[in-house]
Amino acid sequence: MTDFNRYVWSFYRWGLDLLFPPSCVSCKRVGAWLCEPCAQQIPLFEGTLCPRCGRPWSKPDLCPVCRKTPLQVNPIRSVFIFDSPIREALHALKYRGGGSVVTTLAARMDEAWRRQGMESDLLLPVPLHPSREVKRGYNQATLLALALGKQVDVPVGTRVLKRVRNTPSQTKLNRQERKENMADAFVCASGLSLAGIRVTLIDDVATTGATLNACAGVLLQAGAEAVNAFTLARAP
Repeated sequence: MTDFNRYVWSFYRWGLDLLFPPSCVSCKRVGAWLCEPCAQQIPLFEGTLCPRCGRPWSKPDLCPVCRKTPLQVNPIRSVFIFDSPIREALHALKYRGGGSVVTTLAARMDEAWRRQGMESDLLLPVPLHPSREVKRGYNQATLLALALGKQVDVPVGTRVLKRVRNTPSQTKLNRQERKENMADAFVCASGLSLAGIRVTLIDDVATTGATLNACAGVLLQAGAEAVNAFTLARAP
């Protein structure tokens, strides 16, 4: 995104916030899309889950999906379950210019990262297609990665992965359709070698893992030692 586009977007959001001030998605207090007290009360996603894909699972072994078609990204871990008020906070982040939500949740992301024993040499946000990023004003995954990187002292690469296909929304697609939708959607920067580097993909929500898996494929081809993922939320 160009500096001019950022300026236009910032001015537009400033005008909207002036006319319609943000209010906490949980307690409705005016001033922020998610206030600090409410953020501290949201339970972290803990308990029994699939050791590979990270979805809620009642047994200690792999879930049926991972036993049949294991993802290349391993493991996927998340801070919260995709439920209220995180669902509404992410909606504000993605569609209402609520970038401040990331700042409010940074400490909780750090807490979840350490509790889950995540390790990484490099954080990589899942990229948006440039046209979609211009429309949104920012990439929410980049905001999340930068906030987490500061907390856990891991560098962030914002130009390593590129999205080369402007894929349709995955919201109404099934597992197989999501996989096909993501085929050849990402590439690594030309001439890049990730030999010996443990990479963590950062995104807002993990659902089937199709997007994360597509990214992991090109990163492993570029020589990454391993690719895991850390998302703000996990769809049940």
